[in-house]
Amino acid sequence: MATIDPRIAKFIAKHHVLTLATTDADGAPYCANCFYAYDKERNLLIFTSDSATRHAGHMSTDNRVAVSIVLETRIVGRVQGVQICGRAHKADGAAERRYLTRFPYAAVAPLTLWVIEPTYIKLTDNTLGFGKKLIWQQEQE
Repeated sequence: MATIDPRIAKFIAKHHVLTLATTDADGAPYCANCFYAYDKERNLLIFTSDSATRHAGHMSTDNRVAVSIVLETRIVGRVQGVQICGRAHKADGAAERRYLTRFPYAAVAPLTLWVIEPTYIKLTDNTLGFGKKLIWQQEQE
């Protein structure tokens, strides 16, 4: 895996809500907001979504997804956000442990956990200069 810029990883780890974009079989877009945990070592975003949800149905037939995570601010000099492209699939035991470490109260609910494996991440960070972008892309195998 290509080394991810620590500023990108720090931004993702600092937040806890993502906007997930999926598409149906006809290509119609849909988005949902989800709480997530970040596994920095494996560069995975972990979230829960019942299999009956619209976006879970989409991910079951086409696992390509897009994600946005933003810092809400009205101060232009503080604007920060990431746009991520990747693939979603069901989570493994390590991902579940990471999610429950971040959200221990979730242990009492039935969980259907998913992970997003990023293939592309772009961080826009105005604290580094107006419109400054840091880009990470998965190495081709």
